[in-house]
Amino acid sequence: MPTFAYRARNSRGDAVTGQIEAGNADIVASQLLNSGITPIEIKEAAPTQDILATLQARLGSRKPTLDDLVLFCRQMYTLNKAGVPIIRGVTGLAESTRNQILADALKRLVLELESGRELSTAMAQQGNLFTPLMISMVKVGENTGQLDEAFLQLSQYLELERDTRNRIKAAMRYPTFVIVAIMLAIGVVNVLVIPAFAGVFAKMNMELPWQTQLLIGLSNFTVAYWPYMLGAIAGAVFGFGHYIKTPNGKYKWDKAKLRFPIVGSIITRALLSRFARTFAMATRSGVPLIQTLTVVAKAVDNDYVADKVLSMRNGIERGDSMTRTAMATGLFTPLVLQMLNVGEETGAVDEMMNEVADFYEREVDYELKNLSAAIEPILIVAVGILVLILALGIFLPMWDMTKLASR
Repeated sequence: MPTFAYRARNSRGDAVTGQIEAGNADIVASQLLNSGITPIEIKEAAPTQDILATLQARLGSRKPTLDDLVLFCRQMYTLNKAGVPIIRGVTGLAESTRNQILADALKRLVLELESGRELSTAMAQQGNLFTPLMISMVKVGENTGQLDEAFLQLSQYLELERDTRNRIKAAMRYPTFVIVAIMLAIGVVNVLVIPAFAGVFAKMNMELPWQTQLLIGLSNFTVAYWPYMLGAIAGAVFGFGHYIKTPNGKYKWDKAKLRFPIVGSIITRALLSRFARTFAMATRSGVPLIQTLTVVAKAVDNDYVADKVLSMRNGIERGDSMTRTAMATGLFTPLVLQMLNVGEETGAVDEMMNEVADFYEREVDYELKNLSAAIEPILIVAVGILVLILALGIFLPMWDMTKLASR
């Protein structure tokens, strides 16, 4: 945030100078006038901060995690519930927050609040730090006078999101470790083991089986061209990362993730659980249906599912029922569609969507518990194939050498 130097006069007419951090000069002027000081000149001050200190602060800072946001929402709920003025509460959180990026954002929130802006508007001006769901929920809480309940619901939602992500990471840790170990083993065998055996076989001047010739050929190719192979892999990874950041690439990648073997169904159910939970929370808080679907489309964090949600919004705008538009997306099971239909007929869509979220979360939890059991046979087969290739390629010639020596 820029620093502005000012010259002004106080109520007694004495000259006053100083510096204030603010978003622009208008905010500085407003703060000075509120303090009884009449500004004469306001200009942006030249940065005087130590470059090394700034670099260290930037390198040490990290984007706020879900844990940071959960703690922020919990603290905001407690402060609002206790009747603490919002400016004083946010100021205290900015001083006590350990995450530097979040602390800086809270300081900017204080300045925006002091200039007369609403909390939701100030949060929307902090880039991608606060999600559209958080901003919409806070805005509804401000309009209804239930800001504390809005922060309570947000903290509960973020805690569920954090727990789901942690379960997915824990389930994927073992398969990832095994796959990395297999790749490292293949590299060591190609670069170190097979060349040593190839030298022994060459001295014996014996005819080698085709499996051994294939292994030696692959090893020679790897040893000769490994820098180019690493360069090609790095280029492919960089190109793929750049492609999925484009709108078309992200849409196709998000769609492809839902079709992955084994994990695709888990990702799909986790996204639908997030959609249902977010929809129920926004609807219960009084957010209009069309705005709810717009917010939910951004909250699911998947362009393909977001496109389906937006198609639901377009269908409702045309006058279709929610059940019919949900059926047209092809994402929901008949059981979920039936629950949606019951919710529309009884006027309790938020309760039914909570049931849908619970249903999907139970399925995700069940599949995560069985994920290792489903992946283990594939890993065992992969390791078996690797061992079989090495056995056929290396031990067959050694067996022939043993027979020659015995003769």
